Amino acid sequence: MIRKIADGVYNVGAIDWERTLFDEIVSTPQGTSYNAYLVIGSEKIALIDAVEPEKVEQLLANLEELNVKKIDYIVSNHAEQDHSGAIPVLLEKYPGAKVVTNAKCKGFEMDLLPLKDDDFIVIKEGDTLELGGKTLKFIMTPWVHWPETMTTFLVEDKIAFTCDFFGSHAATTHAFAEQYDRIYHEAKRYYSEIMMPFRQIVMRNIKKIEALEPKIIAPSHGPAYSEPSSIINAYKEWVSETTKNEVLILYVSMHGSTKKMVDALVDYLGDEGVEVKVRDIVHADMGEIAIDLVDVTTLILATPTMLAGPHPSVVYAAYLANALKPKVKVVGIMGSYGWGGRTVDILKSNLGALKVELLEPLLIKGTPKKEDYEKIREYAKKIAEKHRELGVMK
Repeated sequence: MIRKIADGVYNVGAIDWERTLFDEIVSTPQGTSYNAYLVIGSEKIALIDAVEPEKVEQLLANLEELNVKKIDYIVSNHAEQDHSGAIPVLLEKYPGAKVVTNAKCKGFEMDLLPLKDDDFIVIKEGDTLELGGKTLKFIMTPWVHWPETMTTFLVEDKIAFTCDFFGSHAATTHAFAEQYDRIYHEAKRYYSEIMMPFRQIVMRNIKKIEALEPKIIAPSHGPAYSEPSSIINAYKEWVSETTKNEVLILYVSMHGSTKKMVDALVDYLGDEGVEVKVRDIVHADMGEIAIDLVDVTTLILATPTMLAGPHPSVVYAAYLANALKPKVKVVGIMGSYGWGGRTVDILKSNLGALKVELLEPLLIKGTPKKEDYEKIREYAKKIAEKHRELGVMK
């Protein structure tokens, strides 16, 4: 399916309705797309990014439908194979084409793909490429989410082709984000799983895109944005240091004791005026957990003691939070145990990248009793006090 973006600019990429998992870890419940943008000048034609190799036939069919007989340039904003993997097929189909990218991206692609040195034209920050009435300008936007990622800006139409930046895993026939609530959620999922570890760098790259004053933002996954401020402002909120008056509780309960503690904490936090999100890790979608982590002030890891340590699912949750580096301010560890163990030490060792305040652990032997519920109530009060100190609640 071909989607027109502007005069002489078409999304000729592929829609993947069936894909439910990306990189063997990221859930994609709305499917995804691999956007490739054809820019037709009066003298030259450029294709900006390619598609996943398994979807190259969709791309070739779209190019044939537009009667594209030649491609002069294949601009590669990012080396990862869902954007670059079809380039060798395209070079075979259009033998006169050159791959246009930066030096770092060229190096990655020569590692990943059967490409030769003379297949490339290497550009740098601020360089331009003239197509005839359409000028491509290259802006380096590293670490969104690989170090070589760049943005290609179509000067005359003021379209920013941002690759993964501002993307969303969403299969849709819309050229632009019309169902914004749905796209907002998937864009936030995409940010949380891919961009959040690089928040400070993302913030700088937002400013670079804003300085271009784009009329359209066209990422490589999901629909484009005809109102760029909608996604830019969302990103500004996500990367800011501002958090919400929310606690996220991630828990596992094997025989019900930890669940009783969690239920009590939820009630007591509600009494204190703190909003709570609760996820049973064993059954939760890790993508939804990543979204939850974007805004929360406090993260609670609740686990039974299993084989002298935390439940493996809670260890994984701690590892995930540590890798994603959310702006969470406070972390607490709680749970039940039978005779002892190293639950706290193991979880703390998996949280080293987070710049947070660690609450005193709340561990209860066996099932909680009357005096234990008082400890949980005090724990809730302590969390509320931290939220007031941080200015997220009054």
